[in-house]
Amino acid sequence: MLKDFKAFIMKGNVVDMAVGIIIGVAFSSIVSSLVKDIIMPPVGLTLSKIDFSNFVIVLKQGATPGPYASLAVAQAAGAVTLNYGLFINTVINFLIIALVVFFFIVRPIARMEAPQKVAAPAALTTKECFFCYTNIPIKATRCPNCTSLLTGNQTK
Repeated sequence: MLKDFKAFIMKGNVVDMAVGIIIGVAFSSIVSSLVKDIIMPPVGLTLSKIDFSNFVIVLKQGATPGPYASLAVAQAAGAVTLNYGLFINTVINFLIIALVVFFFIVRPIARMEAPQKVAAPAALTTKECFFCYTNIPIKATRCPNCTSLLTGNQTK
């Protein structure tokens, strides 16, 4: 049983999937930092210095009653909150990850795997006379140059 498990783990697909998950987790932290530290501050600044991570709905007051200035203050007071601002940040993280994966991974791979269109050879419109070697229409039964009768076995 242990031998079968080892064979399963060492299959290429399982190892590839594990590497992909590890890279995905690392990439997720990079994108989270990008959203939190680079994208959201200018967005908050344009929206009158709003910090989305502090958008909360207090469901139950904590040990000290609200209103609370931030999510951290509400959590320190023990308040039960609905953190919809963090959800907005998470949705933005997801959208950025999805855009990056689509434009930098999915589309380039699809272009590489797409079959290259090969121009179909043009349909033959002429053939060569077996006797005088001039080009004549493909449907001709007699050569207009040498007047030879063209049968199926005499043409090229």
